[in-house]
Amino acid sequence: MNDLEMRPATEAMLYRLLRPLVAHLMRRGWGYIAMRDLLKRIYVDEALHGLEGGERPTDSQVSAITGINRREVKRLREAASNPESSEARDPMAGVNATARVVGTWVSSALFRTADGAPRVLPLRAEQAPASFEELLRTAKVDVRAKTVLEELEKAGVLERLPDNRVRLLRAAFTPGDLRDKLLFLAANVGDHLRSAFHNLESGGPVFIERALFHNGIVAGRLDAARPALSDMADRLLRQCNEVLLEGNLARTDTSGPPAREGRLRRLRLGVYYYETDADDRP
Repeated sequence: MNDLEMRPATEAMLYRLLRPLVAHLMRRGWGYIAMRDLLKRIYVDEALHGLEGGERPTDSQVSAITGINRREVKRLREAASNPESSEARDPMAGVNATARVVGTWVSSALFRTADGAPRVLPLRAEQAPASFEELLRTAKVDVRAKTVLEELEKAGVLERLPDNRVRLLRAAFTPGDLRDKLLFLAANVGDHLRSAFHNLESGGPVFIERALFHNGIVAGRLDAARPALSDMADRLLRQCNEVLLEGNLARTDTSGPPAREGRLRRLRLGVYYYETDADDRP
């Protein structure tokens, strides 16, 4: 089917996809004008990204691709080139680093006891081979230990003990700060969307994109099953992390050229859960 024939299906997909986003934005006081202006920036950014590789694309080319007039394209490009208008660093860097510390703590054999529980760790490397300092090195986190400790404490994931040791309270990191929660949401949902659109557009191997759906389950049965489902999800992600860490932790120096197997890549594997009344249809 061509793009014109697919338009009704695409509109139906977008309507369903955008409804929860628009509902959230309205609750946060974001009106249509603010969303429209942000969409213009995104359209221009994506057009420029798609035209990279050759000569610098003209405003007319970007205008033709996006449908935004040339004067507005010129204004948006000038604003984007101003270093004060964008963050100097990746805003997800701190959140990702903290989550990686917890993931390594629960997945690497060095930081677990014989029965698989996360070890209570001394802060300094000279106190024991398995220490919080060594944990940061193993997780490839180039952030001060004090900063990571404070973030984990704030999120209720870590407890400092009187004897200069730290204990992990939860096997999953969830940001405590609202700004970090928004960044976490953007990263998880953004990659989920990229995975789904890759599967729509690619003729090659597809990414994992599956979900379990039930309708009409008695509420009491869900109340009983919910803790078990959460535990199964945690165990699945922990086991996946163990598989990935087995071959990756040996390469602790990432400053040199990529390994012989190829360039470095990133991945995100997620599990999500949602429930509502059976007759509550989007």
